[in-house]
Amino acid sequence: MNRPRPKGEMSIKDKVAIVGVGSTKFGENFEMSYDDLLVEAIYEAVEDAGIEARDIQAAWLSTAFPDAGVYKGRSGMDLADATALFDIPITRVSNYCAAAGDALRNAMTAILSGMYDIVLAVGVEKLRDRPPRESLIAMNADTGHPFFQKGITAPGTFAMLATRHFHRFGTTKEDLALVSVKNHRHGSFNPKAQYGSLIDVQTVLKAPLVSEPLGVLDCCPTTDGAAAAILMRADDARARKRHFVSIKGQAFVAAGGNDSPFYDPDWDLVGWPATKLAGEIAYQQAGIKDPLEEIDVAEVHDCFTITEIIVSEDLGFCKKGDGPKLVRDGVTTLGGKLPINTSGGLLSCGHPIGASGLRMIYNLTKQLEGKAGKVQVEGAKLALAHNLGGPGAIVAVTILGAE
Repeated sequence: MNRPRPKGEMSIKDKVAIVGVGSTKFGENFEMSYDDLLVEAIYEAVEDAGIEARDIQAAWLSTAFPDAGVYKGRSGMDLADATALFDIPITRVSNYCAAAGDALRNAMTAILSGMYDIVLAVGVEKLRDRPPRESLIAMNADTGHPFFQKGITAPGTFAMLATRHFHRFGTTKEDLALVSVKNHRHGSFNPKAQYGSLIDVQTVLKAPLVSEPLGVLDCCPTTDGAAAAILMRADDARARKRHFVSIKGQAFVAAGGNDSPFYDPDWDLVGWPATKLAGEIAYQQAGIKDPLEEIDVAEVHDCFTITEIIVSEDLGFCKKGDGPKLVRDGVTTLGGKLPINTSGGLLSCGHPIGASGLRMIYNLTKQLEGKAGKVQVEGAKLALAHNLGGPGAIVAVTILGAE
């Protein structure tokens, strides 16, 4: 069914400021509880914003899968208990891998509404403390769609797209391996990434197979972590003379259920329609005409190597089928025209599902403030964050700008 799409008539450009960000180290944080992760990320963001925790008037907590392992994140109470943020509205947000992007969207719209002056968006997930019987695969097999969650896994889904991309455009396993090599190199400069080792193409190609053509090093690891952002009106941030990054565009698209886009007879299996739509809306809001020329740095959802390639095409960084060429030509590496996943991406940082989207916001905020250390993109003024969730039907795209 075709529905009217929001076209961004209400301008959000430069009206909301991100004034503080925080992030834990992503990794096998067995020594840290869910509460510990929350506290570390939030209080780093509070300190970065130059405020007190009691100044926060509302919060959104992103935890995608609380009903296994740690059993935390079912409601806003878990955030209040951990951080003593009592007597304020706290909403738990869950939207698969795009949950953190949705939490940011809710925080942004709360500021735009004028109801609150200072708000918090935080994402957290602990995936390493779960036994196999409580893994995401087991959980989805028990509770998910009878075909898509019992007959296929996440690597299996993306492997299908990789195979189709190979067939249509001549993409190779070596092309996928270059994405992994690039992102692990970037991650080697990021002290908060799970993996900090350099790898080469042959190491990727010789890694154990997960789902043809994807091997272990084509897949993001299972991870614990948390990330947070403090938001206020841009005018208030200017009045406080605080450093900040402005939100220039933000789109969130839920294109359908577990049958979308898989049951669409027109779907070609070489792109995600929801990513294309979300990108178009966010670009319109931000006034972006040529993403490759105008965006300086991006964090995109590289849960698998093929994902970064396809997302680069869907977001208009190149034409369909040319995603591998971007990587081969060095366009997306540090020093290239549009560096992608300078943090190391999901492949190097890992993917604590409810936190990844805000981890991207953390890394891009540091880029736009000139505080990204060894992965700093010189002169970065405009950045893009992209989250892809569920069966590829749930997408958040956020455009950030240096003030």
